[in-house]
Amino acid sequence: MHIGIAGNIGCGKTTLTRMLADHYGWTPKYEAVTYNPYLEDYYKDIQRWSYNLETYFLAQRFQDLLDISRSEDVIIQDRTIMEGVHIFVANNKAMGNLSERDFDTYMQLFNLMMSMVREPDLLIYLKSSVPTLVSQIQKRGREYEKSISIEYLSNLNDRYDEWIADYKGKVLVIEADNLDFEHCPEDFAAITDKIDAQLYGLF
Repeated sequence: MHIGIAGNIGCGKTTLTRMLADHYGWTPKYEAVTYNPYLEDYYKDIQRWSYNLETYFLAQRFQDLLDISRSEDVIIQDRTIMEGVHIFVANNKAMGNLSERDFDTYMQLFNLMMSMVREPDLLIYLKSSVPTLVSQIQKRGREYEKSISIEYLSNLNDRYDEWIADYKGKVLVIEADNLDFEHCPEDFAAITDKIDAQLYGLF
């Protein structure tokens, strides 16, 4: 089984992935952030490095999907290959950071890859407002994230909402603004109750 965790920058995907993996005994798959060779350059010059960054992410996420398809474990994944396309690539194209030529090449790669793998059995969307995202980003203090603009986060949030509204697979939306699932057991239990209901028909 494949569980995907989706959500904007700073919404708590990695923390929730870790906690759910520990709780259920699932195998976590984390997004390649700390060792991504393009990420720092991207935030300094988004237009120059968009295609490089997105193609790197695409390759990494496709490798993750191949690994997941070969595994007998329940895998929980921190961000999915679909977000790279429907959120970040779409946003960069709309902002003029990706040329039509680069976008077409990227989409050709994506469509070829998706013909060989399938979507998650359950997608969990952590929905957070921009003020919550900004607060979380500031708390974790990653140097390369300091230049992220509120407009950029807002654009991404709009695209997440549109994508989730049209998503055809099984999806669970978690309103995360008023939750502190990392430190409050009751908040975490509320999330696992909803996951149990989706996966096992409980409650």
